[in-house]
Amino acid sequence: MTVSTISVQLDNDAARIYTAASTSNKEKLRMLLSFWLREFAVSSIPLTTLMDTISDKAQERGLTAEILESLLDAD
Repeated sequence: MTVSTISVQLDNDAARIYTAASTSNKEKLRMLLSFWLREFAVSSIPLTTLMDTISDKAQERGLTAEILESLLDAD
């Protein structure tokens, strides 16, 4: 897969969190953002609705806030 670099404006807290994240967590976050953007591109529903739908599906599959945090903390 070919990759490109883009610049995304984030609030200060989000930027700090990303900057402080480990290399593996940054890769996970990039993959998550790529997934969201692909879903957004093919969807005719508002982004907030799409994000809620993705969140609901993840929770239905057993993803909890604690599990997500542990995945992001895992190196």
